[in-house]
Amino acid sequence: MHFAKRAVLGALLPLFATALAGCSSSSQDKAAAPPAPQVTVANPVTQDVIDWDEYVGRFEAISNVDVKPRATGYLQAVHFIDGQYVRQGQLLFSIDPRTAQAALAQAQAQLVKAQATLVNARTELARSHILAASQAASTEEVESRQAAVRAGAADVAAGQAAVRTQQLAVGFTRVLAPISGRISERRVDPGNAVTADQTILTTIVSTDPLHFSFQGSEALLLKYQRGHSGDRTGTPVRIRLQDEADYVHAGRLDFVDNVVDAGGGTIHARAIVPNPDAFLKPGMFGHMRLAGSSPYRAVLVPDGAIVTDAARRVVYVVDRAGTVASRPVELGPLTGNLRVVRSGVSPNDRVIIDGIQRARPGQKVQARPGNIRFVPGPEADSTPALTPPSAIATPVRGAAR
Repeated sequence: MHFAKRAVLGALLPLFATALAGCSSSSQDKAAAPPAPQVTVANPVTQDVIDWDEYVGRFEAISNVDVKPRATGYLQAVHFIDGQYVRQGQLLFSIDPRTAQAALAQAQAQLVKAQATLVNARTELARSHILAASQAASTEEVESRQAAVRAGAADVAAGQAAVRTQQLAVGFTRVLAPISGRISERRVDPGNAVTADQTILTTIVSTDPLHFSFQGSEALLLKYQRGHSGDRTGTPVRIRLQDEADYVHAGRLDFVDNVVDAGGGTIHARAIVPNPDAFLKPGMFGHMRLAGSSPYRAVLVPDGAIVTDAARRVVYVVDRAGTVASRPVELGPLTGNLRVVRSGVSPNDRVIIDGIQRARPGQKVQARPGNIRFVPGPEADSTPALTPPSAIATPVRGAAR
C-alpha cells in the first residue's frame, strides 16, 4: 500500500513542477510588459483673437502754457486757488491798472482834440467853397482848406488807434486763463513788480484729453508697413498704470513721426486718451497695448502643453491608434493660459494636455478625453514665445469655439 502511494507521488511531482514553471514564466511576461501610460487629450480651442503690441511711455498734456502778463506793473491780486481747475477766460491775476487808465484818458483827450480840429477844418473848407463861388477866395485857399481837412481826418484816425491801444493796455492788467486746465501754484505774490511778456506767473496744463507718448521699434514699423497698414492713426490702444492689472484706459493712435531715430532705431509716436475725470496726470508712467492685427480665427493650446525640443517648440498629439506623435509648431502670443499656435496643429488634433511627461513619440498611450479651460492670467505673464513683436493676444468678445 505504501509502495503504491509513493509511486503515485513520484509520477505527480514532475507535473507539479511543470505547472509551477509555467506560472512563473507567465508572471515574468506580465512584468516585462507594463500597461500603457495614461494621458489626457483634448482638441485645441478655436477663438477669434486680436494681437497687441506692447509699449512703455508717459502721459503728456496736449497744451502746456506758461502764464505771463502782457502789462508791466505791480501785481495787485490773485484770483484762484493753487491747483484748481480753471476755464479759458477766467480771471487769474490783477495788475495795478492806474497807470494804464491814465494813459487811456490821455489818448481819449487827444482824440477829442483831433475831432474838434477836424470839425473846424471842415467848417473852414465849406466857407472857402462859398467864397470861391463868388470869386472872393482863391483856388489855392480852397486847396489849403482841403489839405487841412485831410490832415484832421488822419489825426482822428491816429487818435482812435491810440485809444484802442490804451484800452488793450488796461485790459491786459487783468490776466485771464488762456486755456482750460489744471493750474499750478502761483509763482509771484501780490505786491511784486511784473514785466510784460517776461515774468512767469503760473503754469496751466490741459487735462482732457491727454497724449500718451512712446517710442516704437523699427521692426514694428516695418511689420505695419509690410502689412499694408503703415498709417496706423486711429488704431485702438489700451493703457494701464503701474498699480493696475488691467488695461482700462482706452484711446487711439493719433500721430507717428516721419523719421526713424538713427541712433536708437526707434520712431516717436503718441496716442490720444480721454480723461474726463482728470484722474490721469501729465508725467505718469504707463504700459500701452496697440492693436497689432485685425480679429482673426486662431488655434490655441495650453501653454503647458508645449515642449521644448532643442531649438524647436513641439506639441504631442495622439492618433486614433493611441500612438504619440511630435508636431513642430509655430507659436503666437499668449492669451491668458493659452498660447496661439499659428501652424503645426489643427482643430481636430488630439493634443496631450496632461501627463505629457509620461509620453514619448512613437509610444502607445491610454488617451482620456479632457477639456481645455481658458484662465485669464496676470498681464505681467504675457511674454511671447519666439514670436516678437506681438506680446499678447486677447479674445474677441462674443466669439465662440
